[in-house]
Amino acid sequence: MSIKEKVQKALDGVRSGLQADGGDIELVNVSDDGVVQVKLTGACGSCPMAQMTLQFGVTKAVKDAVPEVKEVQAV
Repeated sequence: MSIKEKVQKALDGVRSGLQADGGDIELVNVSDDGVVQVKLTGACGSCPMAQMTLQFGVTKAVKDAVPEVKEVQAV
């Protein structure tokens, strides 16, 4: 399984929580140096807590599942 596939699987794991609040997440890119770019959509795109969700929810889930990931960025 590629790093991109592992990242997508990790994002699928947090997606249901985001969708419960009217939002979602899209994988934009996984760079060769371990930087993952995602886009928060729906209610998550404009939520004042989006940065915390990204940092403490999404980043933790992705790094736990894919140790090669160094950073998760919102674009």
